[in-house]
Amino acid sequence: MGKSRRRRGWPDLPSSLAGKIVDNHTHLPLWEEQIPLVEGVRLSLDEQLERAKTVGVSALITSGCQIDELAPTVRLTEQHPQVFCALAIHPNEAALHAKVVAKAPDGQTYSLKPWHENYSLEQAIAEVYEQVKGCDKAVAIGESGLDYFRTSAQGKSAQQQAFRMHISLAKELNLPLQIHDREAHADTIRILMEEGAPERTVFHCFSGDKEMAQVLAEQGWYASIAGPVTYNANEWQRDAARKIPASLLLVETDAPYLTPHPHRGQPNASYMLAWTVRKLAEITDKSEPELVSQLVSNTREVYGQAVTALD
Repeated sequence: MGKSRRRRGWPDLPSSLAGKIVDNHTHLPLWEEQIPLVEGVRLSLDEQLERAKTVGVSALITSGCQIDELAPTVRLTEQHPQVFCALAIHPNEAALHAKVVAKAPDGQTYSLKPWHENYSLEQAIAEVYEQVKGCDKAVAIGESGLDYFRTSAQGKSAQQQAFRMHISLAKELNLPLQIHDREAHADTIRILMEEGAPERTVFHCFSGDKEMAQVLAEQGWYASIAGPVTYNANEWQRDAARKIPASLLLVETDAPYLTPHPHRGQPNASYMLAWTVRKLAEITDKSEPELVSQLVSNTREVYGQAVTALD
């Protein structure tokens, strides 16, 4: 028998969830060219939001995490009642604001854009502060943290400095902190301990093992679970998810990245959250309605009533 044909195109709509749910972390397209073009088709933002609503995703928290995306992300929240935002300077962006362009472990050398040239790291984070203060629907600082895969060793200092500044900012504004942690678990935890973590701390797209899950459980930090937990090879991630108390679980897509199984390799969007929720219900041995109710309650605890109040 020949190999099965790899799925392409935008995934079909999954069946609706047994209740309303919130996509705790996504990256909605701010302009058309950010939408993946697949077999000649771009799924418009309006269509993505309509599909999400049909499946049961009643609200979305989109992340704007570089200078040129901050103001457009705020405008997006003003145009769509179900869209909220988290704002920050991404750790890879932090290194570029510090003018670090050395070759990274992923083999790439990143070039400076005009906003890196025009804003120091301190000025960039000051801009985050101004945009958050001016946006009624900014519900988190994020994503900030450490990424030792996509930034060179020379960029680590700038990332760590930025992470500390974002921790301080989240505490000053009494907002949750959404953390990006890629191949930097030990330093991420160390800096949180040294600075004192914000009261509501979320590891977006949690990628730690069960030992790290135990740290989160002890500290009361949240783990936001994304598509990789559904991948066949990732039993270690499922083991880690089982170690997280139900009261500290959140769920996200991180779209347009990390499309869940069985649609891995196709574009991701918030309507695909259903696959991750159902896998998480299986992992935690909960019924779908029970898990959805728990996730909504947790989301409300972290981000506030407004995010979970929409029909």
